[in-house]
Amino acid sequence: MKITLTGSLGHIGKPLTQKLIEKEHTVTVISSNPARSKEIEELGAIPAIGTLQDVNFLASSFKDAEAVYTMIPPANYFDHDLDLPGYYQELGNNYAEAIRRAEIKRIVNLSSIGAHLDKGNGILLGTYHVENILNNLPEDVAITHIRPTEFYYNLFGFIDLVRSQGIMASNLEESDLNAWVSPQDIAACVEEEISTPSSGRKVQYVASDELTYKEVASILGSAIGKPELKWVMIPDDQLLKSLESAGMQPEIAKGMVEMYAAVHSGLLYEDYNLHKPKTFGQVKMKDFAKEFAAVYNEK
Repeated sequence: MKITLTGSLGHIGKPLTQKLIEKEHTVTVISSNPARSKEIEELGAIPAIGTLQDVNFLASSFKDAEAVYTMIPPANYFDHDLDLPGYYQELGNNYAEAIRRAEIKRIVNLSSIGAHLDKGNGILLGTYHVENILNNLPEDVAITHIRPTEFYYNLFGFIDLVRSQGIMASNLEESDLNAWVSPQDIAACVEEEISTPSSGRKVQYVASDELTYKEVASILGSAIGKPELKWVMIPDDQLLKSLESAGMQPEIAKGMVEMYAAVHSGLLYEDYNLHKPKTFGQVKMKDFAKEFAAVYNEK
């Protein structure tokens, strides 16, 4: 198959490209960074250098592809001029227009847990908008929305707190259950889905492990030589002040607090619990803990 991927060679993009090349697909990788061209070529793929804000470039890069993988690159939450929902909607509309122009009939879109909600999901609201924009494409365009749970690597954000206070803390109870996922397992899910004939609209959740926050703290604490590491719940307003003090845009900080409050209440996982993946990915929290420890121990 001829497949075009957005997302450059990021956490998901690189292993996804490798998996597709191994299956002897012809892969074009879109990147905004010209310096990525050599690495893309070394993997056996074709680089397409340009921006996702350029619809003409996207349509040209999608042309003749039998399948396209779309994703919204992470935004800078510390940019105080960023309109986060608008950013998602702009790129979602650009993808939809490019898909129409290139007459693409198969899309695998990286979305997120919480994308079924039009409110109460905080910073994940943009994924709801993108899914709906793409779902308004003609019915003969087959679309699978991949909804991963929380990424393991988000836990790197707790390292400074562990170093300074010896705890992990958020507006979540230690008994709250969360599902976690590795980019490697997402890439495997996307590769399988993009290679599978499909029709209509479909949602596929992907997760690697399910653990309470108490279990997360215990596993990561053991990996860094702090088996006594505890998870501490803090009030919403305390988390908000902490995020704003770190420089996060206030509106996005509010969205972050709302998202985790939705984990605590169970709202974010309502649809996931009804449509859990049949099998979990191979990378478990104990595997990720080795990466966490390596970063934690860096001087």
